[in-house]
Amino acid sequence: MSKQNLRDRIWGIPKEKSDTEKNPGLRQSLAALRHLPPFLKMVWQTHPGMALSNLILRLFQSGIPLGTLYVGKLIVDKVLLHIQGTDEPVELLWQLVAIEAGLVLIGGLLGRIVSLLDALLGDRFAIESSLILMDHASKLDLQQFEDPTFYDKLERARQQTTPRVVLLGQLLTQVQDVVSVIVLAAGLVVFNPWLILLLALAVIPAFLSESYFNRRSYSLTVSWTAERRAMDYLRFLGASDSTAKEVKIFGLNDYLSNRFRTTAYEQYNENSRLSSRRAFWGFLFNSLGDLGYYAAYVVIIGQTIAKVISLGDLTFLSGSFTRLRGLIQAILLRFSSMAQTALYLQDFFDFLAMEPIINRPVSPRPVPNPIKEGFVFENVGFQYPNSEKYAVRGLNFSLKAGEKLALVGENGAGKTTLVKLLARLYEPSEGRILLDGIDLAEYDPGELRAHIGVIFQDFVRFYFSASDNLAVGQIDDRANVTRIEQAAHQSLANTVIDKLPDGYNQVLGRRFEGGIDLSGGEWQKIALGRAYMREAQLLILDEPTAALDARAEFEVFERFAELTKNKTAVLISHRFSTVRMADRILVMQGGRQMELGSHEELLELKGLYSELFYLQAQGYK
Repeated sequence: MSKQNLRDRIWGIPKEKSDTEKNPGLRQSLAALRHLPPFLKMVWQTHPGMALSNLILRLFQSGIPLGTLYVGKLIVDKVLLHIQGTDEPVELLWQLVAIEAGLVLIGGLLGRIVSLLDALLGDRFAIESSLILMDHASKLDLQQFEDPTFYDKLERARQQTTPRVVLLGQLLTQVQDVVSVIVLAAGLVVFNPWLILLLALAVIPAFLSESYFNRRSYSLTVSWTAERRAMDYLRFLGASDSTAKEVKIFGLNDYLSNRFRTTAYEQYNENSRLSSRRAFWGFLFNSLGDLGYYAAYVVIIGQTIAKVISLGDLTFLSGSFTRLRGLIQAILLRFSSMAQTALYLQDFFDFLAMEPIINRPVSPRPVPNPIKEGFVFENVGFQYPNSEKYAVRGLNFSLKAGEKLALVGENGAGKTTLVKLLARLYEPSEGRILLDGIDLAEYDPGELRAHIGVIFQDFVRFYFSASDNLAVGQIDDRANVTRIEQAAHQSLANTVIDKLPDGYNQVLGRRFEGGIDLSGGEWQKIALGRAYMREAQLLILDEPTAALDARAEFEVFERFAELTKNKTAVLISHRFSTVRMADRILVMQGGRQMELGSHEELLELKGLYSELFYLQAQGYK
């Protein structure tokens, strides 16, 4: 089955990668190396002292091989002299042995220290780069998080923590090996300059082969980004406490397993074909390198037999040639690998280069406190990316300061999109929204949201303590016990928390040991408490009582009415007993504003609101 057919049949992912993304060429791989300087800057900023120490120790370590080989040559020559009956003191020989042993010990010690610094610096860099990624993601807009293409970029950036640490070690080792090659090559040139040319010819074929397959491997990884995300989702569905009920009730295990198996083995087969080709060509070209080495070895032995060079020289040259071949091959292959890893690094920097969609004003206006006039929607419309249809359009209404506005409409009417525009989580595609007569675009989005308390219907169930779950609403006050308990009381979350074994310190959810899960209604009371944690001027509640029983709902709204005195509030609900408490009700249908007025006024209109109200009322008879 072709990759495209798999996308269409299993996942419905019609988008295909461009030819460049599928198979990046050598030029693109080399171009990705431009990210090395900013990468090195990030490494240096992680811990300057550790980075500098690592580099200095590697430079010392790079000279150890030549010193060891040369002392070994001297030892061999001294041994031959003693065999031939020389009168030279034997102590000189033992001194050379001691020097060689010392060099080996120093090299081992430096290697251990360098490995330790590599590990420590790599771990610190992994932490810091993950924090950079999280920080940048927090600056991007909700609209971007709802775009599948964005998620592919985010996924590839997230996966680069390990490759980035590997690249760090590769770079430092590359510097060390290059210095070693220069030192060893200088010694080799003194005896036989043309061996350097033969050495280069022995390693270039393997380098070209590895470069090609590294690029192919990267292109394969990129092309499977969407499927890997989908496979992660299937793993989550098949083994999660939040999905276990439905999976068991509906018998979904085989269905989920089969979808996962089909995609996983398709990816495995592509990887297997590429790996097999890589193994074959790698063996072939490495064999050419081996033959080149032994051709040089034959020449060196011939010169030794002809007494052009000494036996010690033979030891030095063969050892130098062997080490140089290994080092040059490692440098070239590592360079190819670094070019591949730099392509992954490019994914990381490409993500960091992404800019928010919502513009941040250079000199933002201060958000009015208190709000005096309120909000005004002027012909506001919003269209999701890659969608021809508007989610909402033609919105023209006002939300006065201190007013309670209810939004009513069937599912998909655009109610949640409207409140996201109000909280400036979305930027209008057309029209504008005013706050006290000033376009929202002139306020800083972060400062604006600090004055807004929002609880969406699909609120997050944080697997934190009950206290921290409430404090999420105003995280800077997580140590303010009085405020947290007050918010719990206002939202009725205290009736839930008081029953927990560890009270406010009880971890919620079953993801971690000792955690206790809550019912849907209990979680909703916790989420409501987050809204009450904020000293917000505008409160937005999206279906805040959907999971509550009738008594709890009545109590919540009694307290809500008290809480929102002198505050502006927007309430989304399908329960007309709830929306009647609002000063005005905005009725929406198909993303359009249909009716606006009080409960009594809308009933008199005998329009959509009246129809929906009486349909619901009949259900209670």
